[in-house]
Amino acid sequence: MHNHKPEARGNPLIPTNPEVPLTMEGSSVLHQMMRVRWANWKAAPEGERAGVASEASEALGRMESEGRNQSGVFSLLGHKGDLLFVHFRDSFDDLNAAELRLAGLRLWDYLEPVTSYVSVVELGVYESTVKLYDSLAEKRVEPGSPEWIAAIEETLGRQREAMAPRLYPGIPDYRYICFYPMDRTRGEIKNWYSAPIKERRRMMAEHGKVGRKYAGAVKQIISGSIGFDDWEWGVDLFSNDPVVFKKLIYEMRFDEASAAYARFGPFYTGIRLPARELGGFLKGQAPPAAP
Repeated sequence: MHNHKPEARGNPLIPTNPEVPLTMEGSSVLHQMMRVRWANWKAAPEGERAGVASEASEALGRMESEGRNQSGVFSLLGHKGDLLFVHFRDSFDDLNAAELRLAGLRLWDYLEPVTSYVSVVELGVYESTVKLYDSLAEKRVEPGSPEWIAAIEETLGRQREAMAPRLYPGIPDYRYICFYPMDRTRGEIKNWYSAPIKERRRMMAEHGKVGRKYAGAVKQIISGSIGFDDWEWGVDLFSNDPVVFKKLIYEMRFDEASAAYARFGPFYTGIRLPARELGGFLKGQAPPAAP
């Protein structure tokens, strides 16, 4: 009888291919796009509707105020749905708990899912990745070796600590949201994943310069979804002026990273709906403007 010990391996979360950029992951994120079954809702007795709305408002109010493990509700514009629920949590297990918490409400009998999106907040660090990889190459540290893994773990540990507020954000206190998924192209002519890492770093640096121009007018949260959902990234934009979304996205499409290497999925635009206003929404009232 042979006793085979498992082969010792390094940290599987650390890339061993020097073409793979380092990333830091934070909050787990779930977007739920829902449609109200308006005919069923309007046919329900007035007392039933009042009780359902009150129960949902109370539950969502608690979920709005739970620190970084927060949920937000938005009234969607257009035909793609009526409500958007956005959840930030510490883990997928916590996301599942939030999802089931909502599913247990009587309101859920009057909603139907349109689509959803699962991802984790992601910060890419192309610049420090290339610097670190170059430093390790100069020292002749073999990719995937214990020394390689230890150096990357130490670098990421420091950066995670410094970037904690961005990795575990609350839902920004802005009136409007724009959410969309996106991919990097993998075509026969243009393939993001076959471009050298230093070229990708250059393009992402150019891409980032455009985004930084809009600091203060828009809050952007990027989440990674490779292996989790149908696209590679999800992008949440928050602002008090929806025209900023158009200006930012339009300008970014002229940089090389977007013009040559980006594909975009459907866009969802909504208006923040505080939990206390849910009853009004279900009566056909638009979310009130901020005082």
